[in-house]
Amino acid sequence: MSERPLPPIERVLFSEEQIETRIAEVAAEIGARYAGKPLKLIGVLKGSVFFLTALARRLEIPVKVDFLAISSFSSKAGAPGLVRIAKDLDDSIEGEDVLLVEDIVDTGFTLRYLLQTLAARGPNSLAVCTFLDRTSKRLVQVPVDFRCFEIPDRFVVGYGLDYNQLLRNLNYVAVLKPDK
Repeated sequence: MSERPLPPIERVLFSEEQIETRIAEVAAEIGARYAGKPLKLIGVLKGSVFFLTALARRLEIPVKVDFLAISSFSSKAGAPGLVRIAKDLDDSIEGEDVLLVEDIVDTGFTLRYLLQTLAARGPNSLAVCTFLDRTSKRLVQVPVDFRCFEIPDRFVVGYGLDYNQLLRNLNYVAVLKPDK
């Protein structure tokens, strides 16, 4: 079985320098909100790993890190479907200040599920930080406390976002040329 060739990059949306600057700014906002308190960062695998790592390095407060992975299933292409946790947290979040770290928020369905699931586990507080926010695709309103960039309704790759599991390792975010 042969892989489809990678579509070409149309343009760089955010450069490495822009990303580093914005992550530092967001880390400062987070640090101000949680000053003097430890914070548990929960990354949603796989896409958030690059962002979570860069963010954690910039935070000047004590942090713990944990991960979860999700799977979603839909009966129709492009339609919201059922979400389930494929890999759960390793540790309890009861009584902790928790920051859910996402690579991208689109429709809001997955984020709503994760927030409901995590809130039921008794954290002291629960907030959301996303690298990219595509508000034009939002179908359900969800709180996004911290965001690095808002993006247009285009397919993007890099800095954790992939095309068929490839291109996550780009140190910038790029728009792919649409298939004709």
